Amino acid sequence: MSRIGQSPITIPSGVDVTIGDGRVAVKGPRGELARSLPEGITLEQSDGELRVLRAAETREQKALHGLVRSLIANMVEGVTAGYEKRLEIHGVGYRAAKQGNDIELQVGFSHPVRKAAPAGIEFDVPQPTRITVRGIDKELVGQVAAEIRAIKKPEPYKAKGIRYEGEHILRKGGKAAKAGG
Repeated sequence: MSRIGQSPITIPSGVDVTIGDGRVAVKGPRGELARSLPEGITLEQSDGELRVLRAAETREQKALHGLVRSLIANMVEGVTAGYEKRLEIHGVGYRAAKQGNDIELQVGFSHPVRKAAPAGIEFDVPQPTRITVRGIDKELVGQVAAEIRAIKKPEPYKAKGIRYEGEHILRKGGKAAKAGG
């Protein structure tokens, strides 16, 4: 039995869950998300709770049971509270600026790099060295943040680049002086 899959999802007030035709749609104050359900996984809604049920006891069904429960719980949290990822920019002359819905990064290349915001994502640049990625879809927020980080990953010698807030970069020592002679 999947311990995660067995626990019910509490549906807060103001959130509507629609189940039908192998799909689930969650609508809340921040927006609406929809997802298709894998074969053999069903949902049961009662008393303000949502339960994920599986049809068989196969290994694949057991794996999908907990996965689908987590994905739907993330959808419910996303339409109520939303998600955000924060990034930091380290390096002399490295900075970000918001250009409409997009951001423009100057991170050591001969040209600025522009990153367009996909639908459902909003960028915020409170300081030139900080970027906040916000949205209701947890997967999309994480993917966009990873794409921004991949533009200039932190290098191991001086730790210059774009990193997640609070991320620790393992530093290398650099060239050591040759001992002896």
